[in-house]
Amino acid sequence: MTPEGRAELAPQYDPASTEAPVYQRWLDTGAFHPRRAPGAEPYVIVIPPPNVTDILHMGHGLNNTIQDVLIRFQRMQGRETLWLPGTDHAAIATHNVIERQLAREGQTRFEIGRTAFLQRVAAYQQQKGGVILDQLKALGASCDWERTRFTMDAAYTAAVRHVFVTLYREQLIYRGHRVIHWCPRCLTALSDEEAEFHDAEGKLYYIRYPLVGGQGDSITVATTRPETLLGDVAIAVHPENPATRWAIRRQVQLPLTDIALWVLPDQAVDPAFGTGFVKVTPAHDATDFEIGQRNRLPMPLIMDTQGRMQDPGDAVGRRVPAELEGMDRMAARERVVALLQEQGLLEKIEPRPHAVRRCYRCDTVVEPRLSDQWFVKMRPLADRALAEYRAGRLQFVPERWGAVYEHWLTGIRDWNISRQIWFGHRIPAWFCPDGHVTVAETDPPACGTCGQPVRQDEDVLDTWFSSGLWPFATLGWPERTADLARYYPGHTLVTGPDIIFFWVARMVMLGYHFMGERPFETVVLNGMVRDAQHRKMSKSAGNGIDPLLVIRQYGADALRFTLLAASPIGTDIMLDHRDLEGSFAPGRNFANKLWNAARLILGAEDAGAAGEAAEAGRNWQRRAEGAEGTVAALTAGDLELADRWMLSRTQRAIAECTDALERFRLSDAANAAYHFVWDELADWYLEQVKPRLYGQAPGGAAARAVLVYVLETALRLLHPVMPFITEELWRY
Repeated sequence: MTPEGRAELAPQYDPASTEAPVYQRWLDTGAFHPRRAPGAEPYVIVIPPPNVTDILHMGHGLNNTIQDVLIRFQRMQGRETLWLPGTDHAAIATHNVIERQLAREGQTRFEIGRTAFLQRVAAYQQQKGGVILDQLKALGASCDWERTRFTMDAAYTAAVRHVFVTLYREQLIYRGHRVIHWCPRCLTALSDEEAEFHDAEGKLYYIRYPLVGGQGDSITVATTRPETLLGDVAIAVHPENPATRWAIRRQVQLPLTDIALWVLPDQAVDPAFGTGFVKVTPAHDATDFEIGQRNRLPMPLIMDTQGRMQDPGDAVGRRVPAELEGMDRMAARERVVALLQEQGLLEKIEPRPHAVRRCYRCDTVVEPRLSDQWFVKMRPLADRALAEYRAGRLQFVPERWGAVYEHWLTGIRDWNISRQIWFGHRIPAWFCPDGHVTVAETDPPACGTCGQPVRQDEDVLDTWFSSGLWPFATLGWPERTADLARYYPGHTLVTGPDIIFFWVARMVMLGYHFMGERPFETVVLNGMVRDAQHRKMSKSAGNGIDPLLVIRQYGADALRFTLLAASPIGTDIMLDHRDLEGSFAPGRNFANKLWNAARLILGAEDAGAAGEAAEAGRNWQRRAEGAEGTVAALTAGDLELADRWMLSRTQRAIAECTDALERFRLSDAANAAYHFVWDELADWYLEQVKPRLYGQAPGGAAARAVLVYVLETALRLLHPVMPFITEELWRY
């Protein structure tokens, strides 16, 4: 024990025995609740809600460490801070998890039914729910956990319905029969952003379509998807292309069938593609769908929802040969090509690199498919979000990501928000036998038009629709709560650049539309966590690092410091998953260096010197801040050159760290604090004043006073980055 009865610091810092008790003390004292003080301005961050089924990964580690640093910094600056936590129901991800469970049991969701399926979802989320929040606590996240929200809790669900109904009544939501992106594996529609482009080595097939009455003459059509020719309803050419204009109003025979197709003009045709003749398959291509609409063409579906060939059974006659019925689309492609070769209708095949859309969840090649879906008209919502950004009322860090946001809003298309899965926010629309649609916030007893019984739409809403309300629905909206009045709009959003389209832009649009104000001022985009070969870390690739494993071995502070110091904002961070010691030992070693420096400073004080040093140090700080001291102050004459130099370096460190944090340069702040503590305090000043501390030279009282002040300052500067060790040392 020290002369004051204080327990002595252990010889080495042990994060395993320190971090959990420190965090529990924070919780017990309500340290993370917003604290109102006279003149204190709010500072608000809403957490990007992690999937309730997820576990912590390095991306969460980096993203949430950045948020925590910003919140702790603003809290120390005297702001009334709120970091609002919560989780997202992640409809498609959760749906896929349960479907995989059923597949292992030899069942499908259709066999057990919707009610039983949702019961399994509820049980799974009961088991997994909140796990990631507990993991974030291990990281040191200083969220106000009492305000934790879930995107499917009752109040949030009411907000989602209110938004849907409001937009529907404003004619910004509509139900349309259009070509959408369809995942044959997930059996659901996807938005443009969820059907991601991937480069692929494809082929361009040149197919002869015989001219009707042409005595053996034909036109040649180039396509990357020969299997879809069975859904062709016309051939299109550009009206001003001299090479193809001659064929307008002629008829050709659809290969493998007896069906005749007209050649028609349309401005959408690219004359430079292939031969200039383009097959029109309106039910399986978005551009062809628009051509079909303009020319009032039939739109036969020649594939089922699982991407298997099916005859549409339309009045024109059979389109799919019997041998192809039920065949997977990829296998059907090979068989169609073989049949064309047998009939002498395949002119040639050329290699052609092209971009193929794949499902963002399961990586299955997406199928364009004609379907009834719900859409949001985006242009009216996007215009203000774009104008406000251009006026400088929304900022991106790094700034370059603003151009991505602007580009997406400029070319925005209507958003398909309905999903053909069973878990999620059910679309609040009901249909009666006569086809009337009733859209309401509460379940209607009967059709609002004719009074007949109604059935609710089977589809659920895109997860991003509900999460787009996150900044205000989490504060009690549409009720006018005290939290909503106090904490909206927020200030900073920290997220990844991969969801600027999915989430950031939609929050901005919906925030302006429903609240009349931006949801946040600044969007901070963190980089990706990659391995030493620059590959994105993931479990499936086998190159991921479990943050909890790192915390157990090296401590949360070491993890946080490593992530921040190695990644200037917006820059990807490289970590070697095969060498945890090399990646995280420097952070652990820095924590030990700080601990040992504190032990030396505190251990050098005897009972009298401790009181003298602490009082003098506090008084010196008050004088530096312009306050009047209450005891005899240190004077310039008491300070040696080394003391004055150390105090000057301390002031410089304060300025550097504060400036870096205010400009979101967290890496600079972490590194500035590191070099201040390691190079200037521990390696230079402490060594310089040791003779004075141990009575071997005069001036010990001044040295101890400076050391106490410098140590206290170092703990303040490091606390946002390394909260556990600084909190533990602060107690001494």
